[in-house]
Amino acid sequence: MTSPVTTQAGPGPAAGPGGALSRYRDELRSVMDEAARTPSPQAGFEPAWTLPPASPALDAFFAPSTIAAHRLSPHAGTRLGLLHLMGNPRTRTTKTYASLLIVARAVDHIRRTGERVVIVTPSSANKATALRDAVLRAYETGLADPEHLRILCVVPAVAAPKLWHSGLTADPALRHANPLIVADTREPGDVKHLARSLVDNEAEPLFSRHGVRLWHTLDLRNYAVADAVRALFERDELPAAPRVHAHSVSSAFGLLGHHHGRRWATGQEYAAAGTGYLLVQHLGTPDMVSSLYHDRFDYRPRWTRQDGMFVQRDDPHFPQRTYDPAEELDSTFYTRTPVTSERMNAIIRRQGGGGIVVSLAECLDRYPYIRDLLAPTGTALPADPRRLREWSLVMAVTGVLNALDRSVVDTEEVLIHASGSYGTDDYRPVAPADLVFLRDPAHLREVLHTMAAGRGA
Repeated sequence: MTSPVTTQAGPGPAAGPGGALSRYRDELRSVMDEAARTPSPQAGFEPAWTLPPASPALDAFFAPSTIAAHRLSPHAGTRLGLLHLMGNPRTRTTKTYASLLIVARAVDHIRRTGERVVIVTPSSANKATALRDAVLRAYETGLADPEHLRILCVVPAVAAPKLWHSGLTADPALRHANPLIVADTREPGDVKHLARSLVDNEAEPLFSRHGVRLWHTLDLRNYAVADAVRALFERDELPAAPRVHAHSVSSAFGLLGHHHGRRWATGQEYAAAGTGYLLVQHLGTPDMVSSLYHDRFDYRPRWTRQDGMFVQRDDPHFPQRTYDPAEELDSTFYTRTPVTSERMNAIIRRQGGGGIVVSLAECLDRYPYIRDLLAPTGTALPADPRRLREWSLVMAVTGVLNALDRSVVDTEEVLIHASGSYGTDDYRPVAPADLVFLRDPAHLREVLHTMAAGRGA
């Protein structure tokens, strides 16, 4: 394997005062107008698809939405690139973009109506961290205050160690106004049902009693609009060329957002042949890869035991070796039977690409090389992989290298979307004393009404 070489491609929107979301604000408004004409997939309140007026405060709010591109050393005769989407040091994930747009829409609703808004979201940790950071940033820039804007997050217990401490947990009043709920559910994804049920049952009584709008933000459109900036950046900063976009996925919101942006920019529903997508998943939730190749979510290869490992060679889309066929490499990826799978299958089957599942053993095999490969991009992986807490980027790079070695994809270039990476030195976990451990659904309702009724945080 050759020594990795990395160079920057283009200045990127980091050169501007408000990151990508300010750079592409005018085009995003048009993308948002289109989203507004699309029927909402869920009942209940949502703000208009509008942003606050342009201002230095809004630019400061959008500032973390940086994007950069880097060239990496080629592999198996294929050019590799990295789309760096982790520029916010308070999250280190791509969830920043959608979170900033979601909160900006809530801010504009408050500005226009004077109504109070409580954002409700389920999360496997990263979305909660990013949305909470966006709420805190709205406070810091003066776009909103805790009287009018608050957030309630519900996360599975397995993900609690990945929640980031911030100003919303450090300050007792803000912690009370913006609770972090930890639910010990049978399946991590069950927090989605808890959050949805809470909003369905409590939105009307909460508005009647407290004048508070409850907004459930887990809507693909929120992420498709924000992640459209990836395609706009690619159009402006990268040479036109056939390439496959690779991404670690749970529901593939990021790749669907890129597709949405490319479709909006070109006016074409599908890209020309050669512009494909590579889905990278782990063994805990390989449902999208299973669906892509077998039209079912429950397909798994047959494993045999060899030298203490589980091995298989029949299916190139699944790991050749693993410690455990059901291992949970990263709790970030917790969605089973995603509703987005059918749409992603149609895009890949039309445009090209594929899917691959990686194991911890495969990631560890590649880890020293990946660490050197990424270092010049400003992505510092810990020397000891046991200190890595967010595996998205390592998964994606491992998946790309394996996919090229096994001819899963055949392309001139792969652009890896760097959607998340952080270790124990990058953040301080939220202390257990600052979390609310859910007793039952009635307890969740109690927490909601208490935080919504409170004023003057």
